[in-house]
Amino acid sequence: MTTPRPTAELTADEARRLALRAQGFLGAPDRRSGVRGILRHLGAIQLDTISVLARSHELVPYARLGAVGRKTVENAYWKDTHAFEYWSHAACILPIEEWPHFAFRRRAYRNRPHWNHELPDGVYDQVIKQLRSEGPLTATELGGAKKTSDWWDWSGSKVAVERALMYGEVVCVERRGWKRLYDLAERAVPASLLHDELDDTECLRRLVRLAGQSLGVGTRADIADYHRLKGEQVDAVIADSGLVPVTVEGWSKPAWADPAALETPPRGRHRTTLLSPFDSLIWERARTERIFGFTHRLEAYVPKQKRVYGYFAMPVLAGGRLVGRVDPAREGSTLVARQVTLDGPKAVPAVAQALAEAATWVDCTDVRVERVDTPALREPLTKEIARILG
Repeated sequence: MTTPRPTAELTADEARRLALRAQGFLGAPDRRSGVRGILRHLGAIQLDTISVLARSHELVPYARLGAVGRKTVENAYWKDTHAFEYWSHAACILPIEEWPHFAFRRRAYRNRPHWNHELPDGVYDQVIKQLRSEGPLTATELGGAKKTSDWWDWSGSKVAVERALMYGEVVCVERRGWKRLYDLAERAVPASLLHDELDDTECLRRLVRLAGQSLGVGTRADIADYHRLKGEQVDAVIADSGLVPVTVEGWSKPAWADPAALETPPRGRHRTTLLSPFDSLIWERARTERIFGFTHRLEAYVPKQKRVYGYFAMPVLAGGRLVGRVDPAREGSTLVARQVTLDGPKAVPAVAQALAEAATWVDCTDVRVERVDTPALREPLTKEIARILG
């Protein structure tokens, strides 16, 4: 693909601020639209099984809006069919109006020749029949999620309902605990949206445009990664996506930006907050390093003895920069900062504020700091937290 002539040249700082505003961290948050507004603004909110302070899909709106109630978050996603769960960046909550634009992926799954799990004869039709007469149901209610205790050893009904989810015949209408609650798409998706009429090009053009808007500015790889598209899929539609080519100081690759974002310089107040490692601001490691000069890696799946920052180290955002990390835990009404990494003494007030605010949100009345990478900063951090909590 021949990249068109750039329409603008951005400094690294301008690109960073565009990204922060696009992700909802710069300027006054739109509290009237609440969690649903955040979902539509981001286009995708990643789900994950890990829950330390809260699950990632709860942490994402919290990071932008502050102490929104956790029940409020769940209702915003699932009540009255405002969202659906599907494979985007990973397993993600997506705005329901984007259902038609994932037709390309549903078609790809239907045409997929090989699967990791075998589907026993007749089970698929039986699951659809059961959902039609009894749904919505969990995999357990459909006949069991697993054959053995091994996480990967799915039962026939679990294989069938997950296949139906990928095909778009079934929808996850809620997470109950951490179990998917399945129902037929014909019941769960509004009739005006329940179609696969859009061709692949139209689907991809829409998702590339949405990714560019949600990123503010990004390289081809950034844009592709947002909804896990292939590079060639992005190449095929980006010229017609509405995004415009730009150059960014220090970026070795060409970039594309949302033209509406370029019209107004990003201004306003910065959020100070803990970030989920699965937050879309930082979920792509190379982009995070390029924009923030910050190496971010989830270590939950790294052997304990090899971890550097901790099991679920949460980056701390303050002043539009990533100024530290906190590996949190909970013990009763105490939020425990098992390990804190600070970008120097200037980061102490921000990290203290982020910890105190998070503690209040999850109904903790105290914060205990166990380890700080610079031991001399432990006492100032602890004192600042105590001052904020009063």
